[in-house]
Amino acid sequence: MHNRVLLLEDDVLLSEILIEFLNEHHFNIHHCTDALEAMDIAYEQNFDIYLLDVMIPDGDGFKVLKSLREMGKTTPAIFITSLSSMQNLEQGYQSGCDDYIRKPFELEELLLRINVLLKRNFAHKNTDFEDFGNGVRFEFHTKAVYQGDRLLFLPKKEIKLLSIFVEKPNQFITQQEIFDELWGYDEQPSDMSLRVYIKNLRSLIGKDKIVNQRGNGYCYVK
Repeated sequence: MHNRVLLLEDDVLLSEILIEFLNEHHFNIHHCTDALEAMDIAYEQNFDIYLLDVMIPDGDGFKVLKSLREMGKTTPAIFITSLSSMQNLEQGYQSGCDDYIRKPFELEELLLRINVLLKRNFAHKNTDFEDFGNGVRFEFHTKAVYQGDRLLFLPKKEIKLLSIFVEKPNQFITQQEIFDELWGYDEQPSDMSLRVYIKNLRSLIGKDKIVNQRGNGYCYVK
């Protein structure tokens, strides 16, 4: 099966070059030229990787990816941009990107970066989903939550927390470890917010599925 790529790029010549090159390497490309089009197609379909330009019509790549992450879309993302300042780099990673490549670049370098991200997520493809036994399941590859055939839209931090639990079943995870994973370096962790996330996840997957132990943290019981 060919990996599916969402390419957001308004430069016609560069887009043609990328599409031809990636097609030659057995990727299936869906090309968008503006932010709204990219948001619509990413909402409707699943992709294996996002390639996003930053300076685009009707918005910017940072905001596009940030919105997709807030919708629970965890597809690996690479920004393709001419921006080069450290502030731009930090903004890119804060919006949820996995990698960053500056124009001009070698096509083989881009291919290498794509393959690294795809291989990093390969293990999750071997075990498709975690079934909680109540009609709710968590898909490892897309990090999406379904109830039956219906996609559930959870807040980004709840999705991340659920992902941490199912990847470490039957292991206690300390509150500090959770804080480090869920909150960025420029955010203030909140014990109250964490309690709300835990309460919401228990109501979703079963109240006995997540236990807490004073001093040890929280544990997903499989």
